[in-house]
Amino acid sequence: MTAPGYPPFLPAAHREWLERALAILPADPRLVGLAAAGSFLTGAMDAFSDLDLLVVTDPAQQQAVLADRDAIARRLGHLLAGFTGEHVGEPRLFITLYDAPLLHVDLKFVSLADVHLRVEQPAVLWERDGLLSRALAQGEAVYPQPDIAWIEARFWIWMHYGAQKIGRGELFEAIDLIGFVRAAVLGPLALRRAHARPQGMRRIESHDPDFAAALRGTVPAYDRASCLHALDTCIALYRRLRADFDVVVDGAAELAVTAYLAAMAREGAPAPRAGD
Repeated sequence: MTAPGYPPFLPAAHREWLERALAILPADPRLVGLAAAGSFLTGAMDAFSDLDLLVVTDPAQQQAVLADRDAIARRLGHLLAGFTGEHVGEPRLFITLYDAPLLHVDLKFVSLADVHLRVEQPAVLWERDGLLSRALAQGEAVYPQPDIAWIEARFWIWMHYGAQKIGRGELFEAIDLIGFVRAAVLGPLALRRAHARPQGMRRIESHDPDFAAALRGTVPAYDRASCLHALDTCIALYRRLRADFDVVVDGAAELAVTAYLAAMAREGAPAPRAGD
C-alpha cells in the first residue's frame, strides 16, 4: 500500500475525505489503486476545488465495479447525489456531491488495462502491489492541444451562424454560440499561449489577466447591438491569437463574414435567404 504524499495546499475538508476513502477502498478486492488528478497536481487547489480521482479496477472486475458505483460511492461518505458522465463523453465517470463537508468529488472508474491512456500524470495515493505504478509506466500523459486548422475551418461558419441568429432576433441562441466560441476557441488558444493547460476558460484570469480583461467584450447583454459587438470582439481576439500559428487562412470566408457583420451594424439585419 502506498503512503500518500499530499500537497501542502490541500484543504482540510479534502484531506479528511481522502483519508476516509483511503481507509475504505483497499478493503474492496476488486480495486487495485486510487490516484488523484486535476488541481491536486497543479498547486492550484483551494477550498473551492473539486476532488478528481481515478478509482482503478482489476480488469476482470471493471464491469461489476461500474454496476456498483453508487454503492461504492455511498461507502465513502454522506452522498447527497451522483450521476454518470455520459454528457461529457465519459461513462466511467461518477460525478458526486457529498455533505459534511459539502464537497464535489469526481470518481472515474478506470480499468488497470486502460490507465496508461491518460491526459495527465496522476498522483498515486494507494495501490496494490505496485500494480498502478507499473501500468502508468507503460505510457505517457498527453493533454490534447487546440487544433488551429480545425478551428479555422469552422470559425467563420460559426461567426455567420451567430450573425444570423442576431438578425433573426434569437439572441439567446447567439449568446450561447458566443459562449461556445469563448470556451472552445479563445480560451484554449490563450491558455496554450500562456503555457497553461488549454482547458476551456480554466483560470484564464490568473494565467493571462490582460487577455481575460479583453474577453469581457465577448460577454454580451441581451441586446442586438451588444451581441454584434461581442461577435466582433470574438473575431478580433481570434485574429490576434491566430497570428501565433502557422495556419492556412480561409480568406474568402473571413472577408465575406466580416462584410456581412459590418452591413448588419450599419443597416440592420440583412433579409434572410430562402431556406434560412
